[in-house]
Amino acid sequence: MIVKNTEFIKSATRPAHYPEGNLPEIAFAGRSNVGKSSLVNVLVNRKNLVRTSSTPGRTQLINFFQVNDDFMLVDLPGYGYAKVPLAVKKDWRPMMETYLAKRKNLRGVVLILDIRRVPNDDDLQMLAWLRAYSIAPIIVVTKCDKLSKNERARQTAVICATLAVDKQDLTFFSALNKEGKDAVWARIDAALAPAEGESGEFAEEAAPVRD
Repeated sequence: MIVKNTEFIKSATRPAHYPEGNLPEIAFAGRSNVGKSSLVNVLVNRKNLVRTSSTPGRTQLINFFQVNDDFMLVDLPGYGYAKVPLAVKKDWRPMMETYLAKRKNLRGVVLILDIRRVPNDDDLQMLAWLRAYSIAPIIVVTKCDKLSKNERARQTAVICATLAVDKQDLTFFSALNKEGKDAVWARIDAALAPAEGESGEFAEEAAPVRD
């Protein structure tokens, strides 16, 4: 994927406020402070497209960004931070589930995990939603530069066992040394590719720019 430009479109909390049009969408989800903002910024070659914050739980809206004229990058609220107000937590679940269940443009969700942490109930809930709604999960394990080779292998085994996935289902990433950037884009590119037998205006617009 050659990223020529990325533009913020709008924020939303409900379907009536989602952007109009039929560009395919790739959403990014993960626990607060898991490295979601850093991952997105590295992928689109921007330092501050998505703001990183020292205060976890800051993102509380669904934010839409258009990449080239090819697809929408959707930044979902970070979840699981204990200090987020209770009212926000109550709003988060229906807001997220509604987007995942009803957004026809959605082609895949990048589920982000910190390699140093064991996936928790929130991560498992997100993966369960994706499977229930037949949404392709792109599991990206971040902060890989933080661990030694042996520690990384041990944590990978724990993550695979907890999520009931194979190692080949994971893509490893580091914002520090850019490890995994091309691999993440390859999985996004595959999710954006028109489905077999798909044709017409939507398929034409959905086709990504390739190297």
